Amino acid sequence: MPTPRRRLVVLARWPAAGRCKRRLAASCGSAELAAAMQRRLSWHTLQTAAAAAQASAAELVLAAAGVGPRALRRWGQQLNPQGLPLTLALQGGGNLGCRMHRQLQQGMARGCEQVVLIGSDLPGLECRDLEQAFARLSEQPLVFGPATDGGYWLIGMTSQGLERCGAALMSGMPWGSEQVLARSLACAAALNTPATLLRCQSDLDRRSALEPWLLLERAR
Repeated sequence: MPTPRRRLVVLARWPAAGRCKRRLAASCGSAELAAAMQRRLSWHTLQTAAAAAQASAAELVLAAAGVGPRALRRWGQQLNPQGLPLTLALQGGGNLGCRMHRQLQQGMARGCEQVVLIGSDLPGLECRDLEQAFARLSEQPLVFGPATDGGYWLIGMTSQGLERCGAALMSGMPWGSEQVLARSLACAAALNTPATLLRCQSDLDRRSALEPWLLLERAR
């Protein structure tokens, strides 16, 4: 049986002071430090995603917010000096749900059968996490990566999953709250869309999460 067509989308925000990681900036008292962490995390995420995309036969997309087309091209080159296959896109307007739904729709419109979306603030992200997400989508129409704050760090859908519940999952959610994952799972269940979960991870939004990662970075 042929491997389904797949797309892996990294949702990233331009790492400029005052325009990214606002919760981290407020927690540590430095917009410059938060932006520096965003740059490092974006690099880590894209390198990890590139390896997973190659292993999973997936198209890799960097979908950016807070940046224009020219700056995005320059940033894409900085994040991808090896010249690996990478599609650059702008997230467009709207809240988080609108922007995610747009990426899912665009992937399916290009003929993909599986689309996985991830953020760019996961210090613990590993290639196997993303490979597992695609493997799970061969069995279920919907996959989430639970976050410790009650949200999710990954969502993946098949074309069937998008048709069944995509619009419902992306509208009316209290984004940024501890209710997001629970409400998403309840919504999927109400629409008879089975979902599977990956391992729980913590994103980098508070100083308490930043310090262990900095220690690990210094030790490398």
